[in-house]
Amino acid sequence: MNAIKKLALFGGNPSQSKPFLFNNSIGNEEKRAVMQVLESGELSGFVASPGEQFYGGKKVRALQEEMAAFFGVKDAVAFNSATSGLHAAVYASGVAPGDEVITSPYTMSATSTAILMCGATPIFADIEDITFGLDPASVESLITPYTKAILVVNIFGHAARLTELKEIADRHGLYLIEDNSQAPGAYHDTRYTGTVGHMGVFSFNRHKVMQSGEGGVVLTNDDALAERMSLFRNHGEVIAESLGVRDIANTAGLNLRMTEMEAAVALEQFKKLPALNKQRQELAECLDQSIKDIPFLEAPTVRETNGHVYYMYALKFDAEIAGFSRDAFVDAMLAEGCFVRGGYLRPTYLETIYQKKICFGADGFPFTANKRHKEISYHKGICPVCEDLDENKIVITAIMQPPQTFEDMRLFGIACEKMTHNSRLLREYGLKQVASS
Repeated sequence: MNAIKKLALFGGNPSQSKPFLFNNSIGNEEKRAVMQVLESGELSGFVASPGEQFYGGKKVRALQEEMAAFFGVKDAVAFNSATSGLHAAVYASGVAPGDEVITSPYTMSATSTAILMCGATPIFADIEDITFGLDPASVESLITPYTKAILVVNIFGHAARLTELKEIADRHGLYLIEDNSQAPGAYHDTRYTGTVGHMGVFSFNRHKVMQSGEGGVVLTNDDALAERMSLFRNHGEVIAESLGVRDIANTAGLNLRMTEMEAAVALEQFKKLPALNKQRQELAECLDQSIKDIPFLEAPTVRETNGHVYYMYALKFDAEIAGFSRDAFVDAMLAEGCFVRGGYLRPTYLETIYQKKICFGADGFPFTANKRHKEISYHKGICPVCEDLDENKIVITAIMQPPQTFEDMRLFGIACEKMTHNSRLLREYGLKQVASS
């Protein structure tokens, strides 16, 4: 076999010799902003008592104001993490023990854990196989008298079918909450993701597009929801009366406050968001071209009137066309020096907490608080599209993150092309791997 076409998995030279480099967009702007905070001596501006400081320090409020203005919404509420923001958004919706919230099984566990933390029951709808967001038909089929909200995820950087989901939510009197942690700056039908639902949650976690170590912000056009989230963020039970809050349900709070240093970094990162997204989009477009002639790979779909911001580049692999398994492809690409992963995360409902229905204590709360708890099942097979995608078809890579280059995109395509010349060997390799497992 031509040495150029011989796979590294079988002794050939790898296509890519340079190690994958993780995104690091921290610069002098962030360093200066942090030093300003340190020199001011005010590392946190929050106080859990009446007054302006109940709503945070100068940097926190500046971040909130900048994000609300950019996205064209009335309110932004900053938190110490996007997980806290998800918890607060579900809590602000009035979700209570015994309620149900429909959500995606194909995302990080915090999305559904936010529901559990409110004493409610996550109900997992299936996803669609184009951009991997919630399937509206599946969502609607799961609505019951106990359903309170829909918690949708804009996964990998592309919007879910938000317009349809918002119509379903409105028709049934439900809240629509967007987990927009992976899609900041993406858009859907002329609107930014994170602004279509009643609330939209953004993340500044260390591996997101914008990063400040940790941190999150929730956007909303509903002042009452913003106020309730602010109460939840900062020990609201001691301030509610002073603010004239009459409905004290869901006002007991926690300490979910963002520090001034975190906010200072987040604010500078947010200013860079358009440029950061543009870099990823340009690299992704180059990668699209590099793999366009690989018959067994389907590049990420960008639906009409949508904009993708590529938190991850999610490929669909067709084993029937390839003639070998996805796992064999992943092993071979890793040997070529290309950073890929087979699947994303196994469907959330297959995790032990759902299989055993044990969360708070050993008696099954909050699952047992639901009057339907005996008929709610988390068995394998409830979301067949999600399971098939994760087990057989999805391949993800972060290669389109800066500081990777256009040349790296070209080399990724060359590695994929080598697979087409080695289908028989890869098929045999895959069969051996299955037999030995």
